[in-house]
Amino acid sequence: MVLTRMRSKQWIFGVLLAFTLISNYLIYRLPDVVPAPAYATGVVFGSLLDLAIIAPLLILAMTRKKGFTVKRFITFMVLGLVAARFIIPASYFEPFRFVPYAAIALEGGILLAEIGLIFLLVKHMPAILRDMKKSSATGLFAFPTIVKEKVSAHPLISVIAAESVMFYYAIASWKQAPPLGESKFYLHRKTSLLAFYVMLIHAIIIETVGLHWFFHDKSVLLSIVLILLNVYTVLYFIAEIQVVRLNPLELAENKMRISLGLGKRMEIPYEEIAVIVEGEAAQSYNLGQKGLIQFIAKDFEELKPQFVLHFKRPLRATLFMGMEKTYTSAAIRVDEPERFLRVLQKKIEH
Repeated sequence: MVLTRMRSKQWIFGVLLAFTLISNYLIYRLPDVVPAPAYATGVVFGSLLDLAIIAPLLILAMTRKKGFTVKRFITFMVLGLVAARFIIPASYFEPFRFVPYAAIALEGGILLAEIGLIFLLVKHMPAILRDMKKSSATGLFAFPTIVKEKVSAHPLISVIAAESVMFYYAIASWKQAPPLGESKFYLHRKTSLLAFYVMLIHAIIIETVGLHWFFHDKSVLLSIVLILLNVYTVLYFIAEIQVVRLNPLELAENKMRISLGLGKRMEIPYEEIAVIVEGEAAQSYNLGQKGLIQFIAKDFEELKPQFVLHFKRPLRATLFMGMEKTYTSAAIRVDEPERFLRVLQKKIEH
C-alpha cells in the first residue's frame, strides 16, 4: 500500500513536470498568446523561474529516495537554464542570454571547490595516516572517520575515502592476519560467504576473457571498457573477502564495531542499546521491516538472525560508496552466539 502511494505521488510529479516543460514550450509558439519579444520580459522571466526552480524541485521530488542536496538542486537548476536556451525562442531570450553562461560558471565554481577538497585531502594524508596508526579501530572504520574530521564530510570526499579503503584491502592487506581476542567475533566462518565471492571472481574472469574475444574485432573501445569494469569488479570482490576476514565484530570499550564487507558497517554505543532479542524470537523477525539493518553473512541457504538489537534512537550506518543511512535496529548472526551474548551483556553492565 505504501509503495503504491509513493509510485502514485511520483506519477503526479512526473505529470506536473511534463506539463511545466510542454506549457513553456508551447506558450511561445501558439499565435497571439504572448506579446512581441520587446514586451515579453515578464513572461520570459516566469519561464526561467519554472525551468530553474519549479522543474528541478519536481525532479527532486520524483527521485526523493536519493535525498535532497543543494548540489543536486544546483545541477538540475543549471540544466534547466541551459534547456531554457532551446525552449525559449532566441528573439525572446535575447535580454537573458547571459543566464545560461552564469549558471554554467556557477557549476564550474562548485566543480573547482570539489577539486580543492581533493587537494586538501592529499595535503592532510600524512596526518590522516599518523592518526590511523594511533586509532584502536581498523582501517575500515578509522580512515573514513579521520578523513571526515580533518577534511570534509562532502559526498565526493566520502566516495574517495571509500574507494581508497577498497583498493587498500584489495592490494595492500595480504600480510595481515585475522585478529583474534576475547572481544572479536566472526560472522562468516560457518557460512559459504567467502567461497561464494571466490566463485564470483572466477566467473568474472572467465566472462572477461570471453567478452574480450567477442568484442575485440567489433569494438576495441567497448572491449577495453568492459575489461576495466571487470577488473574493478574483481578488485572489489577481493577487497570484500579481505574486509570480511580482517574486520570481525569487535566489542570495544564503549561501543560495538560491526561490519559485513565494504558496503555495510556501523558503530553501536552500548548505552544506545535498548533491548536485545535472542533465540526463537530473533529468528522469527521480519527482516524486511523498515529501519532494520542486517549483519548476516550470506550462505547458499537462508540464515536467520540470532540477535536483534533495538536502539534507543536511530543510529547511522555507512553503506556502499560511503553513503549513510539511519537505522533503529540491527539483526546479527555470529559464529559464537553464546560467548557473544555473554561478553556483550558484560560490556553493557559496565
